[in-house]
Amino acid sequence: MTDETTLKVETPKALSPAAQRALSEAAERRALRDKQMAELNTQKEIDGRGGLDPVRYNDWEIKGIACDFS
Repeated sequence: MTDETTLKVETPKALSPAAQRALSEAAERRALRDKQMAELNTQKEIDGRGGLDPVRYNDWEIKGIACDFS
């Protein structure tokens, strides 16, 4: 093989303190968001309709009649 087919490995650049701080803040926000989503997924709906969430499809079906709120 020739030298053209070999991959060049570059060393990563050093990040500035501001960039490191921004990355750590973003990681904290992601962790908080994941924690909140996990908490929401464990909660049960009280007196819900059951089945798939109709809001996902932008319409509701009540007694066989589709109601569109958009």
